[in-house]
Amino acid sequence: MGSLIGTTITIAVLTLSSLMMGATITSVIDAESDSITTENNIEKLTSDAIDEISTYIQIRDQKGKFSKINGVQKIEKIAILISPLVSQNIDISRLTIQISNGRILKILRNNGIIEHLDSYSIFEHSIWDKLDGNNFGFISISDYDRSLISNKLLNDFSDNVYIVIRLPAGMAMKTYDKIAIDLFPATGMATTIILEAPFSMSQIITFE
Repeated sequence: MGSLIGTTITIAVLTLSSLMMGATITSVIDAESDSITTENNIEKLTSDAIDEISTYIQIRDQKGKFSKINGVQKIEKIAILISPLVSQNIDISRLTIQISNGRILKILRNNGIIEHLDSYSIFEHSIWDKLDGNNFGFISISDYDRSLISNKLLNDFSDNVYIVIRLPAGMAMKTYDKIAIDLFPATGMATTIILEAPFSMSQIITFE
């Protein structure tokens, strides 16, 4: 967690530094053509950079469940726990997910499937019956103002929600198989994770 925040802060510093450097160069070039970069331009660039950084979705946990599929133990169900890096509105209804195993590339959409955990366990929740390999859902774990259910918003750093994915036919993971998952929010930074199915004697596993 500390490493992730440190990395994000480093990205922020480098991004803002690049913007300021670019603004300085622009000012020099414009000066030669009797044009000056205005303070408003720089403020807008800086504001855009901060928005990009602060809408970053952080990954807090990654789990999967082995099930017997055609006689072979495979991971078909994946649950990824996410939260906002800082308290700022992130519209999860506009999140798009891309998955790839090196052979198949698919785009998944949510279609408004958001439910509370209630008394279910993650992998026995009734939400899985609504997932068909072409969509994904959300299971709300922590949402004090009910912004997830009511407005489809992550709006506080304490909000925690599992993205749940039933892998499409042909993409279920055998031991040591890998899959890349890209999260594309409507605004802000995309997040990419690589999951590898570990050797395990347990049904429910945590991806490293």
